Amino acid sequence: MHIISVREEPTYEAIAIAYFQEKWANENTMNIYQDCISSCMNASNDLPQWYLMIDGQEPVGCAGLITNDFISRMDLYPWICALYIEKSYRGHRLGFQLLEKARSDAARFGFEQVYLCTDHIGFYEKDGFKWIGNGYHPWGESSRIYQKST
Repeated sequence: MHIISVREEPTYEAIAIAYFQEKWANENTMNIYQDCISSCMNASNDLPQWYLMIDGQEPVGCAGLITNDFISRMDLYPWICALYIEKSYRGHRLGFQLLEKARSDAARFGFEQVYLCTDHIGFYEKDGFKWIGNGYHPWGESSRIYQKST
């Protein structure tokens, strides 16, 4: 099991696009992941980053490190987004490994904090994330915002 950055291993670009679309997109948002992942491949900035957790040749999880996760708190960044672990792989702290990869990269890029927004209560606190308030999405919903030092 290993974690790859799609920018550092561009042969995974198409696999990453398909995986993120399968796990996170709907028919109206498919292009978001394709455009964002493809566009980041030659970006001059460090963000965004897209990660796949690979077991053998198959992706079993993913996460992103981005500048904004469709949330009103645009003063905060970077954001960890799109964390997903296949159900058959859950319960082995693999999600925390993806979170750590994103945090360590954020530190390497000079950021002191990372953020995430979610409706989950309890999971991220186990990894030391602290709830700092709520933010609002363009579609009218709110999410809890969590912060952790890098």
